[in-house]
Amino acid sequence: MSFDFDLFVIGAGSGGVRAARFAAGFGARVAVAESRYLGGTCVNVGCVPKKLLVYSAHFSEDFDQASGFGWTTEKPKFDWATLITNKDREIHRLNEVYRSLLANSGVTLMEGHARLIDPHTVEINGQQFRAANILVATGGWPHVPEIPGKELAITSNEAFFLKELPRRVLVVGGGYIAVEFASIFHGVGAETTLVYRGEKILRGFDESVRQHLHEELTKKGLTLEYNADIARIDKQADGSLQVTLKDGRKIATDCVFYATGRRPMLDNLGLENTAVSLDEKGFIKVDDEYRTTEPSILALGDVIGRVQLTPVALAEGMAVARRLFRPEEYRPVDYKMIPTAVFSLPNIGTVGLSEEEARNAGHHVAIFESRFRPMKLSFSASEEKTLMKLIVDIETDKVLGCHMVGPEAGEIIQGIAVALKAGATKRIFDDTIGIHPTSAEEFVTLRTPLPEK
Repeated sequence: MSFDFDLFVIGAGSGGVRAARFAAGFGARVAVAESRYLGGTCVNVGCVPKKLLVYSAHFSEDFDQASGFGWTTEKPKFDWATLITNKDREIHRLNEVYRSLLANSGVTLMEGHARLIDPHTVEINGQQFRAANILVATGGWPHVPEIPGKELAITSNEAFFLKELPRRVLVVGGGYIAVEFASIFHGVGAETTLVYRGEKILRGFDESVRQHLHEELTKKGLTLEYNADIARIDKQADGSLQVTLKDGRKIATDCVFYATGRRPMLDNLGLENTAVSLDEKGFIKVDDEYRTTEPSILALGDVIGRVQLTPVALAEGMAVARRLFRPEEYRPVDYKMIPTAVFSLPNIGTVGLSEEEARNAGHHVAIFESRFRPMKLSFSASEEKTLMKLIVDIETDKVLGCHMVGPEAGEIIQGIAVALKAGATKRIFDDTIGIHPTSAEEFVTLRTPLPEK
């Protein structure tokens, strides 16, 4: 059977581009189709622009703290339009970087909506191409529930392109996207309220982390409304919005931002023309090697709903390229000990098991925990505290989990993730000499476990 390509990738996000580039580097004939923007969610409406906005939001605290170190400045002014313009410029630069990466790798880039015609055929811009293997890497899309006035709400897709900063913002959700954007909007000066239907933000994270972030966000002046959900959104005569909660309360705001989950982006993809199956949550069902129930079609990243993180999609893309075209180098993706960060203010960094997960898995654990005021805040009125926590298996002395809430948590936890991946014990932590004076040294000076529960 004759094919135009050895691999046809639908979606030029992180996972798709990684698979395409390395497959081409292994000698395969590769094409990539993209209908929106090169780099996918992360580069365009996700982690990259979000981190840029987080940097901006943090400056308000830096300015407040500067006077204690001898700096005097006039009251700073914030301009949202300048931030968004500079963000757009940087994202455009990254789009072109991705374009160059694909071109320099010998990948054929096709810009337009690709649709599956059969298990080996893709149609794009009126042309059809046959491929031995097709990889679906189309990512996810924000989900907004069906409520009256849902069209008045925005999601992360639109937040990065707001022409003006709303005076009041109501963020809906309790996951990492919700708390990150609540921190951003609050940090740049908007009156911010977070509404969450659950008991506490960040379900699934370590309980100490959840409680600590709740306390710090409250200190900063965010309004947190728990056990609350929106019934409807109505536009008022002056252009503002009135949000009615299910308990009947009403909240006036200028912007409603939904961060209540993401769905796999499978619209008009043509899956019905194949034997590809979906799981009970609507994600593409794959085996351990990312093969769908259609032998010639693979899928990875957010569309398979495993661990929806950019570095995980990159690892999956590499695994697919190796298995198909360099099998002697193939090794499966290890989903254990995946570090992650939440760029709330303060930041969260975490790797390994939470205390609750460790106990539920049957481990007899010792908990080492420290809360302290960072040295940088010594000359300020800020009462922000950093949390550091280690979960240790008493029988093996292995460190099962490491969690932090505080400045640069992601930067610190990345290094510790290497140690945990290598199986570090608490004794290794204890025998490691700290870098003084840093917050990070606290992880190697924790000596006394908390009383057993």
